[in-house]
Amino acid sequence: MAVLAGRHQLGPDRGRIILRTFRDGLAAQAGHDLTIEATRWSGVLDVNEDLSPADLDVRIDMGALVVRDGTGGVKPLSDRDRREIAVTARKVLASDRHPEAVFAAAGFELVAGGGGEISGTLTIRGQARPLKVHVTQTSADHYHAETQVVQSDYGIKPYTAFLGALRVRDAVDVAVDLDLSAQAADSGAGS
Repeated sequence: MAVLAGRHQLGPDRGRIILRTFRDGLAAQAGHDLTIEATRWSGVLDVNEDLSPADLDVRIDMGALVVRDGTGGVKPLSDRDRREIAVTARKVLASDRHPEAVFAAAGFELVAGGGGEISGTLTIRGQARPLKVHVTQTSADHYHAETQVVQSDYGIKPYTAFLGALRVRDAVDVAVDLDLSAQAADSGAGS
């Protein structure tokens, strides 16, 4: 089944947003590379009658980031570590004052065979910056998107420990997998 024209409601029931952080510094072997999932998010994708994307708006609840995996490190990541990382992330992201990250698309550049590039604005902690997202079509109605977010561009100081000898790399990899199969689009919306 191909993607239908109209308005598509997006969220965790139709896809995943994964953040990957990487350790850096002289004591990097002590830390973990993390896989973090945004568990509460929503979006709206409007698709034109010619099946080209018309608009995209995504909102991520910054208080609902869950550590799914941690690789490397001196010892395995414990449940307590996961909880402490989540608390630290909420503080670093100031999720009490800025509860959402928002991506608003400004343009779509499509390539033959599906996919392309979405340009837009990402707002985190009240800081709005341009962002490009690279999209590939993995099947008729499944898409994979990737981008990289540089924390310092949004006024975020990457986490450090051991007097800065262990730190999180400034760039965070973001991957999105989206399933638009069996999703009826609202007729008349979009365009």
